[in-house]
Parts: sequence; structure tokens; C-alpha cells
Amino acid sequence: MITVAFHKQDGIALGVKTEKGILDVRAAAAQHPAECHVPLSVEALIAGGAEAKQLLARLTDAVYEQESLFYQEEELTLAPTVPTPSKVICVGLNYKKHADECNMAYPATPVLFSKFSNALAGHQEDVPLPATSEKVDYEAELVIVIGKQASNVSKEEALSYVYGYCNANDVSARDLQFTTSQWLLGKSCDKFCPIGPYLVSADEVGDPDQLQIRTFVNGEMRQNSNTSDMIFSCPEIISYISHHMTLNPGDVILTGTPEGVITGYPVDQQLWLKDSDVVTVEIEKLGRLTNTFRNA
Repeated sequence: MITVAFHKQDGIALGVKTEKGILDVRAAAAQHPAECHVPLSVEALIAGGAEAKQLLARLTDAVYEQESLFYQEEELTLAPTVPTPSKVICVGLNYKKHADECNMAYPATPVLFSKFSNALAGHQEDVPLPATSEKVDYEAELVIVIGKQASNVSKEEALSYVYGYCNANDVSARDLQFTTSQWLLGKSCDKFCPIGPYLVSADEVGDPDQLQIRTFVNGEMRQNSNTSDMIFSCPEIISYISHHMTLNPGDVILTGTPEGVITGYPVDQQLWLKDSDVVTVEIEKLGRLTNTFRNA
């Protein structure tokens, strides 16, 4: 199942992506009161597991001929595909070739940091360039979206706790990031974590450690890799985090970025993101996440 979150006058709504367009789930449910248990939000869908997906699929089939319930995607203002995660956990330095380009040793355990809710942004949303930074960088990343509570899970069981996956851009102000040994300042500026455009359920993705991942800046490809280059695989990341903190439905985990970021270029070739730059993150099976950067 492929879903979106989009803005309406009364808040953020859940949509289902179909060949006909984006189904407005709340509007569809209002016309089919028998489907009273259908999830009406991203949060309810994730928490409801397989049963919630089945109910939503049944509703989609029931209303498929009702044109008025479907939007074309370009008509919508998309929200972050997971609008209210309780945690935004990020893994740093998790691709071999990225570590190589930065002349850094491979970490022995996952390097974890976090972002906050102010950093979330949706597909096609403008990202402000902070006045306090002159070195803003892109980072294409695969996002794991947790589907059920996970604590002390094994690597072998880890993927069974996943609802699905989406794209992210772990935007980073490098001059702020490396001001101190703590990366937080350069990672949690406003809108520095666009995620989307879609949330794709795990059954449609298959092996998350075998996905092509690319970044384009103004149409020029800058990153081109595969999640198979990750130092710590998706199951290893989930298991590791779950042994230190409980993961809840809707928590998102950014799994690191491949080579090709600006900070990995020779100093005389580092052209940092500027006003009107358009950055697109593309991951196999997950669509294309695009944002424009604007002077604050």
C-alpha cells in the first residue's frame, strides 16, 4: 500500500495512492458508514497494522468508481509522510564509500543522533537556508518507519517490526554541525528533514538493503549508490536501537547517506546549496522527494 499525508482546512488528511489518483480516505469513509473502523490518519494506519491496511484496501475498492473522492497529486499540498513521529532517529556515517570520501574510519557501532519535529517538511515544501550558516548540504537517506512497539528485538526479527519506508533528505548545515562535537545544531534547523512523498508499506518494497538511492541538484545527479553499501543494515540498525530505547509505531529512522555529498568534495569544489536550488532524492520503489531551498 502506498499512502500520502496532505493538508486540508481541518488538518492533515490520509490519502491512498491509486492509478486513478489520491483517495481522500476521510471523505470516502463518510460516504460508507459501514466502514467505521477504517484508519483515518497516518498514525492510525501505522498503529493498526495488517488489519488497518486491509480495511483501507477494502474501502478503496468500494469507492473506486466515485471520481469526486480522488485528487490528482499535483492538486494537493503534501505534508511530511509521517506527520507526528515520537522519535526522529538518524544514523551517521553509515555508507562505506561516504566514510571513504570523508577520510573517516568505519564506526564500530551505529552513530546515532536526532532531529526534532520542527525539522519535518513535506514534498515540494520550501526549505529555508539559515542566516547563521553558509554551508548547507543535502543527504539522501532511506527512512525506516516502525510499525509496532520494538524493544530488545533480534536482527532476525527486526524487519517484522517495520511498517514501511520512505525517502528523506537529511539536510545539514556543515559549519554549524562541526562547531562542536555534537552534530545536533547543524541537523535540526527548521525544515531540515523533508520526508516523502509516499509512505510505502514493507510488503511492496522487499529487501530494504538492495535499493538504488540517488540525489539530483537542479537536475544534475550528485549521489548514485545502493543501500547495499550501508555499514549497518536495516535489521542491524533496528535491533541496535531497540536494545537502548523502545521504538514505537510511527517512529522514523534515517539510515545514513551515500557518497556524493558536498562536504566530501575537495574544498575548492564545494558549492553549497543556495537560494532557488532544487534538490530531489530518489529511492527505488519509493518515488522522488523534491524541495526548493530559499533564503530565510
